[in-house]
Amino acid sequence: MDEHALPAERFEADRAHLRAVAYRMLGSLSEAEDAVQDAWLRVSRADVSDVENITGWLTTIVARVCLNVLRARKSRPEESYEADAVPDVAAGPQERVDPEQEAVLAESVGLALLVVLDTLAPDERLAFVLHDMFAVPFDQIGPMIERTPAAARQLASRARRRVKGSSPAPAADLARRRPVVDAFLTAIRGGDFETLVTLLHPDVVLNADRWVIPTPEPVVLDGGHTVAKAAMAAIGRAQFTGVALVDGQVGLAMAPYGRLVIVLCFTIVDGAITEIDVIADPDRIAGIEIAALDAQDRL
Repeated sequence: MDEHALPAERFEADRAHLRAVAYRMLGSLSEAEDAVQDAWLRVSRADVSDVENITGWLTTIVARVCLNVLRARKSRPEESYEADAVPDVAAGPQERVDPEQEAVLAESVGLALLVVLDTLAPDERLAFVLHDMFAVPFDQIGPMIERTPAAARQLASRARRRVKGSSPAPAADLARRRPVVDAFLTAIRGGDFETLVTLLHPDVVLNADRWVIPTPEPVVLDGGHTVAKAAMAAIGRAQFTGVALVDGQVGLAMAPYGRLVIVLCFTIVDGAITEIDVIADPDRIAGIEIAALDAQDRL
């Protein structure tokens, strides 16, 4: 073995960090694992005798691997996950990863944040993730994307604005609505039917477009118990659902592996949910601004 090559033990010491970088770049744990392994294959025989900061060097390599993956996605976009194909998780290569593990990781990072990151251009995502989440300086980021440090800074700033959203509702309004939406999601995840009913107005109306189930026509349900029963049927999907800013208001976003497939918008009056709009139509979702409600806490 080359005495100047990177020891496997040294790489393993940074694996958790590198996986964290790759996951935020790609939004999929299995793809992140693949990116880290690809990086190892690239560096395992490299001469590191002149490398002063091994962790920084490895971070750069993993980021470049992820950038190539993101650019390939943009040039050959995969078909969007269809709502009826996502009873618990989306089908695909991610099946190699435990769905519960994937959901826990998404929750820890912030599901809405992952959704917003998925809407960014590859260079924007790299600049934002490396600088805002891992404190990599722009003079190191610029060369990765063949930009000047100033240009990389602009990309990160543009991404930051997307993450925060352009026009959130007043803070007081968000503070009133957030506990209700949080409790709604918690009740579904916990299978707590009685609590769910108490959150719904007796005359609540649920509107679901035809992509949600799917059905030939949109579905309209009314009445607290009826809507609660329908909501409880989505208990499997709830693990990939998180609170987000939906066009500036507190709502829910369902996004397995960071890919947005369903949005829930709420009308709340006097602390009770009076209307729920469930949207899965790709064209409608494309026109909705999703932002990370807890962006400042996540970064």
